[in-house]
Amino acid sequence: MCNRARMLGEPDTIFGSAATLFTERPRDNRFDPRELRPGSRNYVIREQAGGRAWDVMTWDVLGGQAKWKMTNVRQLGLPQWRKLAERPENRCLVPLTEFCEFTPEKHDLEDGKPPLKGEMWFQVVDQTVFAVAGFWQRTKEGRGFTMVTCDPNSIVAPIHPKAMITILAPADVDTWLKGSYDEVVALQRPYDPEKMTVRGPVFPTRRDER
Repeated sequence: MCNRARMLGEPDTIFGSAATLFTERPRDNRFDPRELRPGSRNYVIREQAGGRAWDVMTWDVLGGQAKWKMTNVRQLGLPQWRKLAERPENRCLVPLTEFCEFTPEKHDLEDGKPPLKGEMWFQVVDQTVFAVAGFWQRTKEGRGFTMVTCDPNSIVAPIHPKAMITILAPADVDTWLKGSYDEVVALQRPYDPEKMTVRGPVFPTRRDER
């Protein structure tokens, strides 16, 4: 399941949003939205008072109130997730340029070090920046978000057979943010694999980055 992703850009007028932030941009050096990891603070797009703009939230929709960071949700019929899915004000877009899944098997790089899993990076060929369906809510630790997952398509399944993030086509963005519960559940489907590419495996923790 996706726990590593990238957004190589700054707030811009994409997906109908204004290139502004609802809240002040963090000013500490721990804020790096170019590398999304569980518990990191990242950019999302949401609506407020009829306007659509960017916000900064933590990638954990439960705000540290569980044993693990809740970065992905799938069972939208469960009461705690249906509560968010039914409310347009709790929906958001997570803009990404690529996302990562790790190889199921470990690779021996013949460098005298233990074998390790490689990173496989997925991109959408018809969207330099693509939108992932998400939810957010206020927590004791501040605003937290999560990505919605679905069945994997044929390009993701060989690497991660259980699930993939729900990538939205541009035409579906408004429906995700404004539609009914049934309409948003219908968007929880795998993205067209013909419109995706994958590169890897890469091993960035090794010096030669094979």
